[in-house]
Amino acid sequence: MSSSYERYKRQRATKGSSRKERRSENPINKFFANLKTFILVSTALFLAGIVALNLYLSSLPPIENLEDYKPNIVTKFYSADGEVIKTFTAYTYDRIDLKDVPEELKKALIATEDKNFYRHNGYDVVGIIRSSIQNVIARQAVQGASTLTQQLARILFLSNERTLTRKVKELEVAARIEKTISKDQILEMYLNNVYLGAGAYGVSAASKIYFNKKLDQLTLPELALIAGLPQAPSVYNPYNSKKLAIRRRNQVLKRMLTMRYITKDEYKKAIEAEVTLSSVPQIYTTNKAPYFSDYVVKEMEKLGFTETDIIHGGYKVVTTLDSKAQDTANESILRNMKAWGLTNKSHQAAVFAYSPIDGRILVYAGGKNYGESQYDRVTQAIRPPGSAFKPIVYAAALEKGISPNDIIEDMPVTIGNWSPHNYSHKYRGKIPVYKALMVSSNVCAARMIQEVGIRSVKQLATVLGITTPLEYDYTISLGSNGVKLFEFVRAYGAFANGGYVVQPYAIEKIEDSRGRVLYRAGKTKSTHQLSLKTAAEMTAMLKTVLISGTGTGANIGKPAAGKTGTTDDCRDAYFVGYTPDIVTGVWVGDDNNKQVNGLYGGTIPAKIWKEVMTVATRDLGAKDFDYPEVVLENYGKGKDEVRVIISDDENPANEGKAIIPTTNEETKALIDNVVKNAEEAKSKDKKEDKKETKSQAAPVPASKTVTQGAPIPMAMPDSLR
Repeated sequence: MSSSYERYKRQRATKGSSRKERRSENPINKFFANLKTFILVSTALFLAGIVALNLYLSSLPPIENLEDYKPNIVTKFYSADGEVIKTFTAYTYDRIDLKDVPEELKKALIATEDKNFYRHNGYDVVGIIRSSIQNVIARQAVQGASTLTQQLARILFLSNERTLTRKVKELEVAARIEKTISKDQILEMYLNNVYLGAGAYGVSAASKIYFNKKLDQLTLPELALIAGLPQAPSVYNPYNSKKLAIRRRNQVLKRMLTMRYITKDEYKKAIEAEVTLSSVPQIYTTNKAPYFSDYVVKEMEKLGFTETDIIHGGYKVVTTLDSKAQDTANESILRNMKAWGLTNKSHQAAVFAYSPIDGRILVYAGGKNYGESQYDRVTQAIRPPGSAFKPIVYAAALEKGISPNDIIEDMPVTIGNWSPHNYSHKYRGKIPVYKALMVSSNVCAARMIQEVGIRSVKQLATVLGITTPLEYDYTISLGSNGVKLFEFVRAYGAFANGGYVVQPYAIEKIEDSRGRVLYRAGKTKSTHQLSLKTAAEMTAMLKTVLISGTGTGANIGKPAAGKTGTTDDCRDAYFVGYTPDIVTGVWVGDDNNKQVNGLYGGTIPAKIWKEVMTVATRDLGAKDFDYPEVVLENYGKGKDEVRVIISDDENPANEGKAIIPTTNEETKALIDNVVKNAEEAKSKDKKEDKKETKSQAAPVPASKTVTQGAPIPMAMPDSLR
């Protein structure tokens, strides 16, 4: 029996060793064993690194004279002719003692930005580990670990570049700051130096800019809104987006509730509070071209600069702006609108000018008073251009082979159930196409879009760079759809430069504080969208508008072309025109889309355009367009062509005389006269309209109408031919 038992033990031992060998040879087990070893070693190395970094940082010396620090913010924007147009300067600094800062604001900031502020040595080891794990899991930087001290280090001494080197320097400086001054002093310096958007440096300045109150007068929700701004000042700026600002404010309040800084009742009441901003924000920066400067900031952000980096970077930004023409635009808007009695805050104007040759933006005014309204009417407002859209209709016709000398009937027309008419029901019978545009006949524009098709006009508008939606409707021929002034002026540039759509730009060069060039503008983007022939013919036709058509008030005494535009009830008025070197557009109207009595494209917009272009073209001579000759048959030969003709829909009561008021009394008399005649004409229209049975609404054409004729032969970039 003993021998059998011994044999059994030997067999079990042999089987056990075989299983062990098989397990040791299993590749899966081997992988997990190696992974376990790797994790243990990596964790040990990471912790050793943290310990070593902690020892190194704790051994750093303090920073001398830190208590005497004052911000030195010197980023400047320059015009192309060397004038400083905006300075981000230190005088926005509004210092406040920590004892005068409301406790709710301190708690809100700590709860949101650095809950362990009073427990760490300038850097939060736990926070670093936590954010590192989160970033590894997400495979990108989704969570930061910057303490208030690290943020202060970055504000005072470092840039905002996202590199490992900068992060290490940030930790180093933060540790030295902690050795130099107390926690309360650190918090005070942070509260006084952090950028909070809208030109506000420090919480006291933000209180004045956003709420026009002293800091100790703010409510809990107002303090929470300010505490939420450091993360992204431009994003959460309530003037830019009140919705996002409220969302961020509520996140801050939630953190305060979680940390038991406020009660549930206080939280519920605060998140339901409305945000009431100061009606006239105080802008603490020198800014001669504020709307343009905002546009420059956006261009820099597209190049990779953050807003905080722009403010604190000490850059020299050379722009494309013509400072003298810009000053003229600012002054002309205010003077002319005041002369016409357009003094309400809702009465606004915008001017945009650029070079159709290389794309340089020369003039940019998004409103009449930046202090009252930061809304940019160059790139943001969408307003119908009225008759200023007609050149796009006529350009589509020229692309399809119609000639400026072809004859068109200036007589009543009905298209489907739409019966457009000229103002005051004036009709001229058979006239050349160029004259139809010169006098801005409505019925001729309607006949033209019927001839070439809605699709052709929409296609041309799109390739010329107009992105706002255009209805599939015949009324677009009269400018019924809204456009952005920026895009509309860019589209006109194709008439000036032989058919190319050139992308405007604002920045020529960016230098850092040491004079190193960080960015230099290259050749701007351009595409060829109109034939040279069409550009030449359109320019010849639009020249007549300034000589003897609706735009005589804009004549600058040198070769130029352009078009007026006025919408129904004088709600919007445009003048867009160009020389061989500069394209400029002017819009005047009411932000609330209310009627502005006596406002026409040939009046205030034409006058502003003339004053701006006179200065903008001062050094360019009087050269003509380098186009093949276009002969307009019988132009200037007939009796009807000698006198100035004001369009039916542009300024019917003026009978060919440019309105240029010289005194308030004359201005009032002219406006009264225009309004009186306009009202009489409308009264007549209403009486006649009652006799009509057909609606004025334009139809969507049937499919058979769309397919008539060949598609418009659009000019394309060479690469797509």
